[in-house]
Parts: sequence; structure tokens; C-alpha cells
Amino acid sequence: MVERRAEHAVKFFYSHLFWHNPGIRDLFPARPEDMERQRDRLFAALTHVIAHLDDGTLGPYLRDLGRDHRKFLVGPEHYAAVGASLLAALAETSGEAWTPQVEKAWTEAYQVIADTMTAGADASADPPWWDAEVVRHLQYGQDIGVLTLRPHVPFPYVPGQYTSVSSERVPTTWRTYSIGNAPRADGTLDLHVSRIERGRLSTSLVRETQPGDVLRLGAAGGQLTFRREDRPASLIAAGTGWAPIRAILEDLAEHPPDQDVRLFVVARDGAHLYDRPLIDAYAASCGWLGVTYITPAPGQHRNQATDRLATALGHRAMWPDQDVYLSGPAQFIAETAALLEELGARPGRLFHDSVPGLGQGSGPTGRPLGFGEWFLNRPTPHWYDPSARAPREYEGEYQGEYQGEC
Repeated sequence: MVERRAEHAVKFFYSHLFWHNPGIRDLFPARPEDMERQRDRLFAALTHVIAHLDDGTLGPYLRDLGRDHRKFLVGPEHYAAVGASLLAALAETSGEAWTPQVEKAWTEAYQVIADTMTAGADASADPPWWDAEVVRHLQYGQDIGVLTLRPHVPFPYVPGQYTSVSSERVPTTWRTYSIGNAPRADGTLDLHVSRIERGRLSTSLVRETQPGDVLRLGAAGGQLTFRREDRPASLIAAGTGWAPIRAILEDLAEHPPDQDVRLFVVARDGAHLYDRPLIDAYAASCGWLGVTYITPAPGQHRNQATDRLATALGHRAMWPDQDVYLSGPAQFIAETAALLEELGARPGRLFHDSVPGLGQGSGPTGRPLGFGEWFLNRPTPHWYDPSARAPREYEGEYQGEYQGEC
């Protein structure tokens, strides 16, 4: 019932929250368009949690979410304020359906959320965020940048994880990006950023950020980490979703696996295979690695890349025996995972960070978008359809900008 009136519910929630707690407004983005994204993420997180109250993965998700929220300097008083405004918004939106029993259930559910997030924050010995200096900025074309950062203090992570990023150039805005390398002795790390149209942070990182700038990093998160289970593996990356796969591959080159690894790299055109020399070097030196590049045929539309990937995957065998690691835009992951299951891959061996449910997006003509169109030319999302989203904090992204602003 609330989802059908989600736009009204979320606006009521924020109005109630800021009216009764004006100091909280400073924790949120100032620009209206950035607040729309914030509304989208909050309601998406809420619907995700409610849908998974009986799921064993909810506890770790909420603890990580609470740990991550320390970068906003969130305290117990903020959880109480949010809870009060949430219940007020639900009561307003539900009408006569808001009975004492419903109110009691929602109050208890929110308390579980708040308590678990608070426990995650209290259990962490890490700082709320890490300051990191930009020491190198490589740009590939107009829209892809690779930033090398040196955190002021050691930043713990494992290959395949992501971090949330903030810049003084775009205050109060955080987006998630995958870390594009295995841990190094000098402590530096790479972020692969794809600029999103009207994405203020991604545009700033790709086109404006310079060596010497200092960014803030949130705690590393994500579940796309390599499992050494003595099974063959397939790594499938699209766009700047290559970043976490690159980190995994770098770690495998240093510590070779016991089984063969198949790598599929998907790009909208040859120019977006910006790391191809590195991939070719790994293919030449690592006998356990096989590489397949997926791009459109010369002169063909870029959407053809996804069709070619489906064909390439269909021509490969042994999917029931494979551990599969997927990284890329949410729709790409969802569609590719579904295809792999049809080809015999076991769901329990398909690894990726959480992705939104499949939406019903449409293009300028109003017709439904095909998978290739969605993947390579994604529409602007509408936050009033929150049931088609999953929270970004535990995915993203969340990588390159696809985890944060898609």
C-alpha cells in the first residue's frame, strides 16, 4: 500500500524529519536533484530490509550499513529521529490500514534495524573515514578516469571490494566505486570512475580532480571476493565493472589458482578496453588464464556487445562446475546471472554484489528497453518506483560510477 504512494510517503518523511529536527538537514545534500537520489536510496534500503527480514543475510548487511554510516557522523539521536518520522510517514500514507497492530510491527521492525546498525558501528575499530591524497590521475577519453590514491593511514580491504568516496568539490555527496587493484606494499589504491551525465561527483572526479587533492573514503565493503574452492572460475566484467575483476585478477597473478580461469571483458567499443595491454600481458604470462573480449562488430551499434556476450557464454561448457564472478551495471548482472542459470550454472556459485530487481524502464519512444539498450544507454531512474531498487551501500556500484549514480 505504501509503495503505491511512495512519492507522497517519502516527501512526507523528509518534511517531517527536517521540520522536527532542523539540524539534521545539514547531513543531507543541498541540491534538489541530489536529494532526489538520496530519497531513492533511503526508500530502496527500507524496502530491501523489509523484504528480507527473515533472510540470514540481513544482519551482516545492516551491520555493514551501520559501520558505513559513521562517515555521516550518525548517532543514536539520529536513529530515533528517523524512526519517529518514518512511522509518521507510514501512518500518513496507510490511512485506515494503520492499525495499532501494524504500528507495533513497524516499530519493532525499525528497532531491529536501528539496533543492528548501531551494533555494527560500535563494533568497528576503524575510523569513520579515511583521507586519501590523489597522487595520479589517468584519463581515457572524456568519460573514464583512473585515480591513484594514497590514504594517510592504512586502508584495509580485500580484492573485489568497493569504497564510498566524497570530495570537497561536491560537499555531502558520497558515491561508491570499486577498488581496481590488490593491496600494495605502498598502500596506494586505484579507483576506476566512469563519468555519468549530470553526475556531479563522477564529473568532478574524471574532469576536475588533480594530484594533490584529498578525497574521503568510507570503509571497504562488498561480497565480490574470490573463493579459493579448488574449482574452475569465470570472471565476467562490463564497463568499469572491470575494476574489481582487475583487482581479483591481480591477486590471482600473484597467488596462482589451482584451476583454470576464464575472463570475459565486455565493452561498448574497442576504445573502452582501456586496460587491454594489461589483460594481454596477463594472458601471455598466466597459463591458467583464458581471455575473451566482447565488443560490437565494426560499424555495428554498441548494443550488439551484449548479444555477443550471450552467444559467447552459450558456446562455453562446464557452467555447473564453475564459480562465476559478475561485475557491471545492475541490469547487466541480473540478465547475465539469469542466462548463466539457464546454461546450467549453480545459483550458489554466482557471486556478485547485490543488484536491484529488474525494472520496466522505457526509452524516449515509450517502448520497453531491451537488455542491450539498458546496459549501454541506461535511462535516468525514477525514485518513486523503489520496489525495483536495492540499497547501494552493500553492493554498488557499487563500481565505477555505475554503483553510485545509476
